[in-house]
Amino acid sequence: MIYEPSMTAVVVFFAFVGFTIGLSFYLGGKAKSSAGYFAAHGQIPWFINGIAFAGDYLSAASFLGICGMIAAYGYDGFLYSIGYLAGWIVALFVIAEPMKRLGKFTFADALDAKFDSRGIKAAAGISTLIVSVFYLIPQMVGAGVLIQPLLGFPHWVGVLLVGAVVITIVVTAGMVSTTWVQFLKGSLLVVFSAILVVMVLQQGFKVDNESFPSRSLSIGEFDRQAIAEAMNRELVETSNWADNDQYLQFTREDGDGYDVYRADIQEDGTMIVSEAQSITTMPNGDTLIGGLPKGDQPGEGHLRPVGRIKVLPNEYIGQAETGPLGPLEFFDVLNRSTVVLWGNETLKNEDGSTTKVFYQKPTSGSQVLRPGEHPRFAGIRSDSWTGKFNFLSLMLALFCGTASLPHILIRYYTVKDAAAARKSTIVGITSIGFFYVLTLYLGLGAMTSGTLDVTNSNMAAPLLARGMSGLLFAIISAIAFTTVLGTVSGLILASSGAVAHDLLSGVMGMEFSENSQVRIAKLAAVVVGAIAIVLGILFRNLNVSYLVGWAFSIAASANLPALIMLLFWKRTTAQGIIASVIVGMFSSLGWILLSADTFEKVYGIDPLSSPVPFSQPGIVTIPLALVTLIVVSLMTQNGKATTT
Repeated sequence: MIYEPSMTAVVVFFAFVGFTIGLSFYLGGKAKSSAGYFAAHGQIPWFINGIAFAGDYLSAASFLGICGMIAAYGYDGFLYSIGYLAGWIVALFVIAEPMKRLGKFTFADALDAKFDSRGIKAAAGISTLIVSVFYLIPQMVGAGVLIQPLLGFPHWVGVLLVGAVVITIVVTAGMVSTTWVQFLKGSLLVVFSAILVVMVLQQGFKVDNESFPSRSLSIGEFDRQAIAEAMNRELVETSNWADNDQYLQFTREDGDGYDVYRADIQEDGTMIVSEAQSITTMPNGDTLIGGLPKGDQPGEGHLRPVGRIKVLPNEYIGQAETGPLGPLEFFDVLNRSTVVLWGNETLKNEDGSTTKVFYQKPTSGSQVLRPGEHPRFAGIRSDSWTGKFNFLSLMLALFCGTASLPHILIRYYTVKDAAAARKSTIVGITSIGFFYVLTLYLGLGAMTSGTLDVTNSNMAAPLLARGMSGLLFAIISAIAFTTVLGTVSGLILASSGAVAHDLLSGVMGMEFSENSQVRIAKLAAVVVGAIAIVLGILFRNLNVSYLVGWAFSIAASANLPALIMLLFWKRTTAQGIIASVIVGMFSSLGWILLSADTFEKVYGIDPLSSPVPFSQPGIVTIPLALVTLIVVSLMTQNGKATTT
């Protein structure tokens, strides 16, 4: 079983969560004023804030999504790491010190520092809410993913649990507790990920051709009966797939359920028949695995873990494992090995049910370590201009989005001065960069460890830890859950600040006392948290890194052009900033909602009917927002331009 309950994991998990909530209550007394609630009075030490930057940034997308993409496809997942890290260059050299000088509590403070414009506060506040909500979705999805193997709860229970805990953290102590939770989480995540990588290198690679066997047959065409005789197996007489030219169902020896095999004709005319796995969804919603009701009890079916090395390089002929490997030797050996990846195909059955078959794909290590294998990045090596634009657009969004994320920007207000903001950014970059190097080892280690869940790439890193040590699995899973808690806390805090400080006070002109503003922010945190819970349940089947790309695209389009031009172009006007934020926000959001990926994965309709040529909007919407700001600013060069 992939998800066997672990009492150790449960105990460690609740210890982490209990400590986190206890810390929030302990620090709650320091956050009575708005300065304490939103910005921790600007008294966080720069080193602590730098690690907290890493804690904020190393979200479910970094730990769960990137590791999962690397484990399922190879190097392509690491492209996200490169994009995420590169964005910190903008934060360090462009944003860090001006943000500290210009602002007080929120992103809108900085954008409106020179104008006192209700329009800017409104646009920036709404942008903060939209970006935060889109970034919250993958965090909540990741929370639900983690709870399933830890506690055995359904996905929705995990999302509900993390939502309740995070709302408690934010409501009790605001930025003070959020910062310390992020510091502890960031430190523990990097340290224990490094320990797991050391264990991966010590274990090396092992050949496994027994878990899912395959045979070469001298049969040049798909002859169902001939294949069964050669395999010495009995065909399922009532098979739904009698007319399928690639898949076969064989009865098991105990007569309980069936095994699925896939046949592939090779270039030399032989046939490779390899074991697969299947999930059948009946018209009434019941789920069958290998013909048996889904479950872990006798007479029930469950999927087996996957991920293995099929062939090692020539110098290991006759050996089943490599032994310990060095950091560079790890890549050299993998490059010359053959790895078994897994594809999937959905078959429609005569009785109205559908069967998703997961099949083996032996792949050379050199192919695993090259870019362009993931469907989203296939355009890198294609002749299609849309594929190349889609990749460039994603990389541009990741590069520009980091310095535009509200929960990252507000962290600059927690230190005492601009120099501390710069130094904390350097600490953050160092920690984040080191962790992203670790993700490459973690993902590839999971790919070859025999621990993967073929239906859920997001669990690659925790399941890798489970294969090494039950205690390590418990710690890694608890840290991953705390990772979600910390990031969600920062996002909800940014959202609550946008509502209370920007929209209600700044735009609507409502006057609040210090305590009232904090109370309203806490109420807003509860509402935003509830929205995040609902969306986390609805989007449960999407990879978290994919979802984060949406948030980065919106943030980069709506926020960065306005912030950059405010800092470096003296002719920028309030009207220009407002127009830029609105155009960038709604053009990127609209593009995403009309994209082929959204049509297919969210709406469930034909992606070919999408009206936009590629799915990632940044390469169009970021320049569009920039041009909008320039044109509108030039058109509003008058004495009233700065007081709108």
